[in-house]
Order: sequence, then C-alpha cells, then structure tokens
Amino acid sequence: MTSGPSQELRPRRRRVRFLLLGVVRPLLTVALLVAAYYVLPVGQRLDGGGMALLIGGLALVALLVVWEVRNILRSTYPLLQGVQALALVVPLFLLVFADVYHVLAVTQPGSFTAVLTKTDALYFVVTVFATVGFGDIAAVTATARILVTLQMVGDLIVVGLVLRVIVTAVQRRRDQGRS
Repeated sequence: MTSGPSQELRPRRRRVRFLLLGVVRPLLTVALLVAAYYVLPVGQRLDGGGMALLIGGLALVALLVVWEVRNILRSTYPLLQGVQALALVVPLFLLVFADVYHVLAVTQPGSFTAVLTKTDALYFVVTVFATVGFGDIAAVTATARILVTLQMVGDLIVVGLVLRVIVTAVQRRRDQGRS
C-alpha cells in the first residue's frame, strides 16, 4: 500500500486545526476583549448605570458559560472548545470588574488608595483574582470594598464552579465520542 498525498496531509491539517482552535482563537479572543475594554466608552456614574454595568456584565458572563457548555457538548474537539470557553469567560469576568473599578475611581475619587486609570484598574483586578494583593492599590470606601468583596467571591465561583462545569462538559463530550 502506498500512502497518497491526502493521507500525508491529514496529520498536518490536524496540527494546523489544533493550533488555530487551541491557541490562536483563544489568544485572539483575549486580545479582542482587552482591546474592547480600552476602546469602548464606559458609563459616567456608578449609581444606576454602574450597577447596571456590573449586573449586566455578570449576567452576560453567566449566559456565556451556559452557551459555551452547550458548544462543548456538541463539539468535535471538546478540549479545544473548553480552552476557548475559558479564554472568553475568565477575561470577560475580570474586565467587567476592571471597568466598574475604573468608573468608581473616576466618579468617586478616593475610593482607592491610588487614582485608577484603565490599566491600573485591570492590574488591580488581576492582583485580586490572583490573590496576590501587593498592597499598592487598596479599596478605601465602603462601596469599593463591597465591590472588591463581590469580585473575590466571584473569583472563587469562577475558579471553582465555572472551571469544574467546563471540565466536566469536556470530559462528558470526550466520553460520548469514545462510545
């Protein structure tokens, strides 16, 4: 038996598909989310508009988790879809809080120990998520502390529950593919 060109290309196509779906697409997703964070205008007030931003953003994250789990359960490549889901859900969750912190810092100066630019807010949200807490930025006002506490609880939910749901969906789909 001789191997034809199409048989030789199959492993190469798989590697390319893996690279695109498993690496390029998640990196592009994160890059687009971060770009949107910097480019899109935010609300001017934290009262009704800011709280709507937070609640709407968190609702969007929850809906995306459900959507991504459904995609994983239908996917030919569930592991790659799971990576994509995490590349969408985790950064979006963090960017929602970064946006709210930035709006709070602008509309209510003194809420944090430092003036928060968008980059500073993103840095702060990641240090809270990573539980590093360097201490260079801290919440000062009750509103800021409540929001940071909500983020910390949300971080635990994202790391514990959302990660577990996505991993379980990937495992379930892979098991279905073997049957």
